[in-house]
Amino acid sequence: MILVTGATGHVGSELVRRLAAAGEPVRAMTRRPAEARFPAGAEAVYGDAADPESLAPAFADVDGAFLMSAQAMGTAPEPTHDLALAEAAQRAGVRRVVKLSTLDGGTGDDPIARWQRTAEAAVTDPARGFAWTLLRPGRFMSNALQWAGQLRAGDEVAIPFADRPAASIDPADLAEIAALALSTGEHTGAVHELSGPQSLTPAEELALLGEVLGRGLRVHSVPVEAARAGMSRYGFPPEVVDAIMRRTLDGDRGSEVLPTVEKVLGRPARTFAQWARAHAGEFPRA
Repeated sequence: MILVTGATGHVGSELVRRLAAAGEPVRAMTRRPAEARFPAGAEAVYGDAADPESLAPAFADVDGAFLMSAQAMGTAPEPTHDLALAEAAQRAGVRRVVKLSTLDGGTGDDPIARWQRTAEAAVTDPARGFAWTLLRPGRFMSNALQWAGQLRAGDEVAIPFADRPAASIDPADLAEIAALALSTGEHTGAVHELSGPQSLTPAEELALLGEVLGRGLRVHSVPVEAARAGMSRYGFPPEVVDAIMRRTLDGDRGSEVLPTVEKVLGRPARTFAQWARAHAGEFPRA
C-alpha cells in the first residue's frame, strides 16, 4: 500500500491518479475525505499532520509514502507537520519515502534554509530506516491557477514579481517521478533538483495562457511593498518575508533549466503551453 499525503494538492492528486491507473494499491490522505473525489481504486482516509493522533490509522499497513506539508513556514519554531509525518511513517514501519521539498532544500542559513533542512532531515536521518528520495522543484506551473478568480472579472491579472523568470515545472512530471521512486525503489538516496524545460516570467506564462484561452490577457504588476504585505497577511513572520524577498530580488536561482526530468523519465519535461492546454477547463474563456 502506498500512502499519498496532501492527496488533493497539485502534486498529490496527480500522484493518486497515476498510481491508481497503474493498479497500485493507493491510499489518499486528506483532511476532508467525504468531500474529496479520487479515482476508482484509491482509498480516501482522514489524516492531518496538525492532528498527530489521526496519522496512525492513515499509515497502517503502508509500505511506501509520499510526504509533503503545506504548513506555512515560520508558523512554529520548526516544521512540526513534517516531523509528525516522518514519525508516523517510522512507527508504521514504512520502507520507502518520497519527500516533496523545495529547490536548494536546506542550503544556506536563512530561516527558509533552516526550516527545510529540518524538514528533509526528518526523512533522511538514518535512524528512521527509510529508503528515501528527495524531490526539490522550483516554481510550479500550477501556481497559475491562482489567476482564475481574477480572470472571471476581466483580462487583467495582478501578479507580483511578474518579470522574474523561473523554469516552472508541471506537477504531473513530479508525480511521475514520485510514482517511479515509490513503486520501483530505483531512486533510493537520490536528491532530485527539478525544473521545467523553459525559463519564463509569469508575464510570459500569462501570455501563453491567453493564447490557449483565446483571450488577450494583461499583467498588472504588483509593487514590491504590496507583495511583502501580502506575504505578511498570509501568515509568514517578518524574518521569513525578508528571506523570501532577498531570494526573489537578489538572485536568479530557479531560472536555470535543469536536465533531471528528462534524465529520469526518458522524455522532455512538459512545457507551460502543454500544462495550459491540459488545464484550460479550470479557467474562464472569452
